Amino acid sequence: MNFTTNEQLILASASPRRKELLQMLNIPFTIVTSDVVETSVTVDTAREYVTEVALLKARDVAKKCQGKCIIGADTIVVFNNQILHKPVSEEEAIEHLTKLAGNRHEVMTAVALILADGTEHTFVEVTSVLFKEISPQLIKAYVQTGDPFDKAGGYGIQTSGAMLVDRIEGDYNNVVGLPIATLVQKMLTLQLLKLPF
Repeated sequence: MNFTTNEQLILASASPRRKELLQMLNIPFTIVTSDVVETSVTVDTAREYVTEVALLKARDVAKKCQGKCIIGADTIVVFNNQILHKPVSEEEAIEHLTKLAGNRHEVMTAVALILADGTEHTFVEVTSVLFKEISPQLIKAYVQTGDPFDKAGGYGIQTSGAMLVDRIEGDYNNVVGLPIATLVQKMLTLQLLKLPF
């Protein structure tokens, strides 16, 4: 399907996964990355945290691209009310995956839309993910591929990390990094996208 838009859309993310998902809409957009420090956000809940980080990224890019529509996003993994950030070492990646093994966790993606007039809209999509029981040997082998290090929670559902997942409840693309179905609905409601007829 080819949506149309009268907006100049900017994706405030360097994520190749978000780029690919947005490209499925066949609309023109530009990528401008933010320079914010995500861990500078201090709030009470995971939902507030992910929303504030998405807004922080979108606002940073909005300053650079005034008069354009900004799409910012942030994805986190939450286990037992604890946010599992992108691991910075093999030890941390193993620690994350050992916690997730055989258990259920939530993947939250917040999307922040800043319109050309500066109006802000946000939403959070939540997907429940159940991991298989995983042996320490498989966890170590997966970590040694290097795949976990740029991914929340230390795994990618769209890469070889898929072998760790038993099932999900909710939007698969949300786990990848952008809940494209809810985003389309929101953009249609805000008249940022138009149907091709």
